[in-house]
Order: sequence, then C-alpha cells, then structure tokens
Amino acid sequence: MERWPDWVPGSARAYVAHAFEGRPLRAVAEESGCAASTVLRQVRRIEQRRDDPLVDDIIERLAEAAIDGTDSTAAKDISPMSAIPQRATLIDDETLNREARRVLRRLCEGDAFLAVGQGMPQAVVLRENGETPTRTATVQKSVAQAFVLKDWVSCFKAGRVTRYRITEAGRAALKRLLNDTLNARQEARGMAESPSPFLTQHMEMGERAVPGPRGDEVMRINLAESPLGALARKKDRDGKPFLSMDLVIAGERLREDFERAQMGPRVGQNWERFLTAGGRGQMGPGSNCSGPRDARERVSQALRALGPGLADVVLRVCCFLEGLETAEKRMGWAARSGKIVLRIALQRLAGHYDSLHR
Repeated sequence: MERWPDWVPGSARAYVAHAFEGRPLRAVAEESGCAASTVLRQVRRIEQRRDDPLVDDIIERLAEAAIDGTDSTAAKDISPMSAIPQRATLIDDETLNREARRVLRRLCEGDAFLAVGQGMPQAVVLRENGETPTRTATVQKSVAQAFVLKDWVSCFKAGRVTRYRITEAGRAALKRLLNDTLNARQEARGMAESPSPFLTQHMEMGERAVPGPRGDEVMRINLAESPLGALARKKDRDGKPFLSMDLVIAGERLREDFERAQMGPRVGQNWERFLTAGGRGQMGPGSNCSGPRDARERVSQALRALGPGLADVVLRVCCFLEGLETAEKRMGWAARSGKIVLRIALQRLAGHYDSLHR
C-alpha cells in the first residue's frame, strides 16, 4: 500500500528518503529515475524551506509515515484510554483537489492572501478591503501545508501570523483542476438526465448544482461564502424568498466571471475603477491587464449595463464579498436600504444576461 498520497511532490519524497531514512543520494536517484545532482538540489531546497513552520510540520509527518511504514492517509485505531496524542493524518488526493478548487479561486482575487496563525487548527483566506480585511474562506491547516509544499502558495510575510500569496504554479494548478471538472461534467451530461427544476426551488447553504444561464452549463454555487446566501434565505412580506434563484444565479455568474478575469499570470485588473463614475467604460479587452480577455469583457459589459450606483453595490457584494452593512456605510446609504437596491441591481443584471441569449 502506498505510504503517501499521490499529491506529495517528488522533492519531498527524496528529502525524506535521504534525510530521515538515511538512503544515499544515488540510491534515491535510481529509484526516481533522475540524476543524483537533481536529487541533491531537491534535498537542499527542501532543507532551506524548513524555516517555514508549515513545511517543517508536513515534512515531519511524512517522515513519521515513512519510518513507521504505515499508510498515512488511513485512520489509525486509537484506544480511548491512550494518553499519547496522535498527529493528524495527511489529506487524500480527492480532498486536496476539492479544497484547491475552492480556496485557490479565492486566492486569485485581488489583494487576497492566506493567513496561518501559530497553534491555530485552521487557516483563513483574507482580502484587503479597507481597514478591516474580509474573510472569504477557511481551510484546514493540513490543506494549507499541502499548498505550501506543492509551491501553490508562497510566504511573503512571516511572524505569529504567516501570510501567503498564490504563485504561478498555484494558478496553473487551479486552471488544470477547473478544466478537469468541466470536462468531467461534459462527459457526464452525455448520459445524464435533464436538470431537475427541484433544484431551483430550494436555496440552502452549501454547494448546489443549478441550471446555468449559458445553455446546458451547470454552475456550482456556494451560498455559504457569498453575502447573497443570507438574503436568499430571507422572506419578504408575502412569504416568498427575498432573492429568487434566478437573481442568485445572476450574481454568482458575475462573480464567476470576475474570478476568472483575475486568473492570469498576474492580477493586474483594477476593478476599483468601476466604483467611481469617472472610470467607467475604461476597462475593455484592449486594456493592459492579464486576466482571460473574454471574462474581463463580460464583467465590463455587465457593470456598464447596470450603470452608476447599481454596479457599485453588485461589485461590492457579489464580487468583493462585502457585507451589506459595510457597503451601505461606504456608499453613504441609509441603514437597511442596501438590500432593496441590491435586489433591483440583480434584477437588471439578470435581464442583461437574458438579453445576451435572445
């Protein structure tokens, strides 16, 4: 049985084999099918990175699994009377890929970073948004360790709270995972039944597949991460949901395009220009930025269709994930007026998307 999951990089495997198991570099090189000098560089690089607490901890866990000769992804039988604490097991490949699709998308947003505190079991994705950073996602520490070990994120500020940003390798991994998911869905739709309308009538927290606005496309939304989730569960005076599913889908579609627009080699799009009247209409496909051109153009068209005011609230709530109270304060609106304006904006946004397919 494989002692480590497949996601563990070859450099980490070589380092553990040489530094902890005491195997010669030539023997490790022969097993991995590369030159001894290559293994030496890998070992040195891992050794230099062990100043990072996440890297050091995950290497120790890999070494324990190697020395004990156990399956690191399998749960161990622990006696309830045992006084010896057990270290957390390594995550499996499926869990890592699922979390990567969720978390790396958040890290692609402008000014987003992964924060890991000493002694904390979880890490958080924060986005610089004024004086107080906005939390956009949470992730288990074991997942964050895998991200660091695979070079998907890199440290830019060490301390009691260490901060990481997504790397080019992380962006490439996210694109590959999203493409794999899209291909799998397209293959599955060949034998699948048509989407059930039942899904459009229930808006609970968590991931849910819904009929997408672009033909047979299926969008996967997560209302737990969006301010639209709270409004989707509220009822109006007639007992109907305050936001219907088509409005939620419209907001999530804009956010999906917004995130795709920032998945290029570097995040160079300045969407803050849409928050002021003087900057509208300046972000087109010919601008000097780096996200996918089609996604940038779709976001620009949608915001221009909404116009001043409506585009502000949609961009802040749906894309920047600001709460309604925060958005109201920054735009100088009266308390509890933001949700009415947001619903009007989402209605116009849904109409804009509908007009594209007529």
